[in-house]
Amino acid sequence: MPFSFEFEQWREMPARFPGLGVDSYFIATMKARAGICARDHSKVAGMDGKGRMVHSRIIASVVAIALIAGAAGAVAVVWRPAIPAVDPPAPQSFDNALVKRGRELAAIGNCNDCHTMRGGKSFAGGLPVPTPFGTIYSSNITPDPETGIGRWPEAAFRRAMRSGVNRDGQHLYPTFPYDHFTNVTDDDDSALYAYLMTRPAVNEPARANQLSFPLDQRPVVAGWKLLFLHRGTYQPDPSQSAEWNRGAYLVEGLAHCGACHTPRNALGAERASASFAGGDVDNWSAFAINAQSPSPVPWNADALFAYLRDGSHPDHGVARGPMAEVVSNLSSVPESDIKAIALYMAGVFGAPTPDRKLRGDQVLADAKSPPLQLPSAQASQASPAGASIYAAACAVCHETDRALPYGGVNLGLSTLISAPDARNVANIVLAGVRPVEGERSPIMPGFASSMSDDQIAALLNYLRARFSNLWLTENRPFWLENVTARYDAAIQLWMTRSSKLNAARLQWSRAHTLPAPEEIGIPPAAH
Repeated sequence: MPFSFEFEQWREMPARFPGLGVDSYFIATMKARAGICARDHSKVAGMDGKGRMVHSRIIASVVAIALIAGAAGAVAVVWRPAIPAVDPPAPQSFDNALVKRGRELAAIGNCNDCHTMRGGKSFAGGLPVPTPFGTIYSSNITPDPETGIGRWPEAAFRRAMRSGVNRDGQHLYPTFPYDHFTNVTDDDDSALYAYLMTRPAVNEPARANQLSFPLDQRPVVAGWKLLFLHRGTYQPDPSQSAEWNRGAYLVEGLAHCGACHTPRNALGAERASASFAGGDVDNWSAFAINAQSPSPVPWNADALFAYLRDGSHPDHGVARGPMAEVVSNLSSVPESDIKAIALYMAGVFGAPTPDRKLRGDQVLADAKSPPLQLPSAQASQASPAGASIYAAACAVCHETDRALPYGGVNLGLSTLISAPDARNVANIVLAGVRPVEGERSPIMPGFASSMSDDQIAALLNYLRARFSNLWLTENRPFWLENVTARYDAAIQLWMTRSSKLNAARLQWSRAHTLPAPEEIGIPPAAH
């Protein structure tokens, strides 16, 4: 046997290699008898192979356990059980006071606007919501048992508000802003449920969303929630007043102001680091409502209250676009809630800096003293055609002493013209301001069908040259450098529908259309 042979050789090694110990001898023997070792290698390898087999089995077991745990974790994240359906509750089963409070809360949440298709029945859904990922249609939230939420128990409604999951256990897309509604209390959810369950039932099947794969797969939304949905109701700040906390609760919850007024990241979630810094809604720019506000005159709590309550303010103009629908709903809300929202948002805007306040005071003084404003003749040099159009079509309303809403807003105070984005003022000039039926509301004709492309572009350029206060601020370079890219990206849909808007965009967004201060008589020291 090899072992016997090696043992005999081991007995001879001390004489052949004096001075070597036993361990050294064994090593020397292994080297000297490589052939013998090679012959025995198969046995050694067999023993090592068994060890590797055991090791491989351990690794495979660990991997299997990890895969099972991962699958279980994925199921836990994605899967939500269905909540059993109930018979639609009778409207008279809800307390009248609870329904009334629910109506006020629904108005604060602007629920009817998002869940009502243009020309459709209230809360029946079907409104298209365009997103960078495709179009999502709002759902039917009437108590219809087949196509609405008539068979939803209150627990299912609360889960949708808190977690964005419907009664069947499907994840809802975050165009339904449950990342805000998660802040709503149980009591307010109950009131909303009572209000919706007492609305007329409308049989209106859901429209299919237009999303590409894999975003059309609702389990994907579960991953989005892991990243961006922070569950839990609003926690009051003990260092603030009860009114401030009420405002914060409404703004961060049902009113979901940040959903429109906060920019979003590549995954469609609000950028937490840019809260209330401005966003995009339905081809309108939702202005920044923090310290970055482009308003010529700084906002305060009183101005915010009047604007939210009445839809206009003499120092800030008239609410238009999606905001007009918001203030229309808020007109039916208790004044105490509007005051609370205004107080909280005034804190978000922050107190203006001394320079900002000085500029605002100067704008107000100029607005009240037209001769001190940018001379019309100098603005006319920048856009002679626009000056003529303004005099014929605009001045008769915008240069009178008639109060809002029957007189036009003083354009020197208009955020639209001083904003870093031209979409809103272009929308107003093209489509006008439609009156609200049965209400005392502003009115303005649209000019899309009565002016040529060049005429609208000339008018916009004249308005900017004459009424914008950009030369009084440090924002002028930013406005000139960035408006083209921002406008081009956000206006693309409208460009395909309106050649007039396209023409206005092309001229409005180019830097040379706004004359330098020196060219229009403003001394260099003023900018």
